[in-house]
Amino acid sequence: MSTSDLSIADELRKLLGDAGVVDAADLAGRSAGAFRPDSLQAAALARPASTDEVAAVVGWCAAHGISLVPQGGLTGVVHGADAAPHQVILSLERMRRIERIDAVQRTATVQAGVTVQALQEAAEAQGLMFPLDLGARGTATLGGVASTNAGGNRVIRYGMTREMVLGMEVVLANGTVVDAMNQQIKNNTGYDLKHWFIGAEGTLGIITRLVVRLRERPGATNAALVACDSFEAVARLLKHMDRALGGSLSAFEVMWPEFYELVSSPPALGRPPVPHGHAFYVLVESQGASRELDTPRFHAAMESALEAGLMADAAIAQSEADCSAFWKLRDSVELVFHGGQVIAFDISLPIAEMAAFIDQLRAALPTLVNERHQLFVFGHLGDGNLHVIVQVPATDADALRPKLEQLVYGSLKAMRGSISAEHGIGLEKKPYLSVSRNVQELALMRTMKAALDPRNLLNPGKVL
Repeated sequence: MSTSDLSIADELRKLLGDAGVVDAADLAGRSAGAFRPDSLQAAALARPASTDEVAAVVGWCAAHGISLVPQGGLTGVVHGADAAPHQVILSLERMRRIERIDAVQRTATVQAGVTVQALQEAAEAQGLMFPLDLGARGTATLGGVASTNAGGNRVIRYGMTREMVLGMEVVLANGTVVDAMNQQIKNNTGYDLKHWFIGAEGTLGIITRLVVRLRERPGATNAALVACDSFEAVARLLKHMDRALGGSLSAFEVMWPEFYELVSSPPALGRPPVPHGHAFYVLVESQGASRELDTPRFHAAMESALEAGLMADAAIAQSEADCSAFWKLRDSVELVFHGGQVIAFDISLPIAEMAAFIDQLRAALPTLVNERHQLFVFGHLGDGNLHVIVQVPATDADALRPKLEQLVYGSLKAMRGSISAEHGIGLEKKPYLSVSRNVQELALMRTMKAALDPRNLLNPGKVL
C-alpha cells in the first residue's frame, strides 16, 4: 500500500469511522462482481451509512481531485463499476434500510443499498408487489438498478425501472445533496430531475435514497411453456395472448432451441415440459386478481391460440411449483458459461426483424469464428429484447470479440436497434454508443456531464 493510499484511507476514516473504510490491501478478499474472477482494486473503499456520510465522502474527494466509482450489488456485466488503483470506491452496502412502505399510496421509501428481493419481500408482506424482477434479485440493489435503468422479466407489463421510480435523493459531484423525493405519480412541475440520473450509471450523481411505486400483489399467476414451429407463430402468439388476456400478460420470454435444450437436458437439473425438436419455445405468464376469474381466461386464451394454429405443443402450469420450474429453465443462464468463453450481447430490435437477424448471424458465424462455437439466443421478446450469446474457445475470445461486436452491432444501426437493451454501457459498449445515439444526442449527453461533473470525478470513463 502506498503512502497516498494510507493517507486516503486514514482521511476517510475520519469521516466514516473504522467500519466505514476498507484499505486497498484488504480489497483482495472482495469480489469484483458477477462473472469476474478478479478482486477489487482501489485506493480505498468507502462504506457510508447515511446520505450525510455519502455527501462528506464525495465532498472530500472533490476537494482533493480524487475520482469516485459508485458500486451497488456488482451484478452488472458491462464493467460499469470497474475501479482503478488510484480511485475511491463508494459502496452503498451499509445503506439497506426500508424506511417506509405506504400501503395506501402504494409507495416505498428506501435507501439505495436495499436489494430488489428485500423490497419484494417487504412489499409482499403488506399485500403489495414491487414488480421489477431479474435473476440477480438477491444481490442487485435499488440504487444500482436505477442507475442502470434495469429491465428484467416483466417489462412488457410494468416497464423498465424508470417507470417505477417516483423520486430520489442524489449527491452531486461537489457533495451537494439534492432532495427530489417526490411521492406523487402525477407531478408535472417542470424538469423531472430524476430522469437525469436514472440510467446514467453513476456518472452524474450518486443515488442515495428512492421513492418507488408498488402495485397490488396479484391474486393469481398463470404460466405456460409453449412450443412454436415458426417465428411468425411466435409473433402472432404475442399479439393473441396480449389481446385475449386484457392487459394481464406479464411476461413473454422466448428461447431458441439451442438454449432450451441446454437448460432442459443433463447435466442441467431442468427437464423439458414440452419435447425438444421445435423451432421456438415461449414462456407466457399472466398475473391477475383472482384465480377463479383469471385462470379460466388464461386457459381459454391458450385454447384459442391452439385452435388458430399458433402453438405446436404446450404445458400449462398447474401450481406455483410449475410456474417456478418454467422460470428456472429461463433463468438458468449460468449454464452457457460451461465449456468455453462467452461473448454476450444484450440488444433490442424490432420484433419483425428478429428471426432474420439471428439467421444472418448464424450463417456468418462459421466463417467468422470457425466451427468451434455455440450460439444461444433467448430473451424478453415481448419488449423487443434479445440476449445473444456466442460461446467460443477461451484461447480465441480476445481476438474474436471485436469481430463479433462489429458483426452484431453493425446490423443494428440500420434498423435503429439498441446495443444495450437493459444492461447499460459501462466500459464494454462505450466504443459502439454511436450505433444507437446520433451526434446531437451524444453532444447533449456531454453537455449534461460537463454541467453536473465538470471535473469528471464521478465514474470517469464510463458511458461517454
